[in-house]
Amino acid sequence: MSIERLSPVELRPSPLYSHVVRTGNLVFIAGQVAQDAAGQMVGAGDFQTQAAQVFENLSHALACVGASLRHLVKITIYITDPRFRDSLREINQRYLPTDQPTSTLLVVAGLARPEYLIEIDAVAALD
Repeated sequence: MSIERLSPVELRPSPLYSHVVRTGNLVFIAGQVAQDAAGQMVGAGDFQTQAAQVFENLSHALACVGASLRHLVKITIYITDPRFRDSLREINQRYLPTDQPTSTLLVVAGLARPEYLIEIDAVAALD
């Protein structure tokens, strides 16, 4: 089975990892944070804005293999404060209103940069 490694233009390229890896009908998406294509922080100090950017980044990652958020089968969500759970539910409902993947939520002491409040990695299955 072949392995395809992709970095969509809408996501800041990294010399350390691929944003998207496709093998067969499975798609693995690296942890996405509130960063735009230029590598700029989006929504400093604002959890909802950061969460929305993360879901937009997931959408871009999926689009590069012809998929959408409805193809997600598993997400792992990392947040830095348990008080963000209610806001997360709102954002989750906006982006995943009907096709809910399995999900694991972790509250962590910190992410790669102190200003990041949320990170999500994902697995999708193509039709």
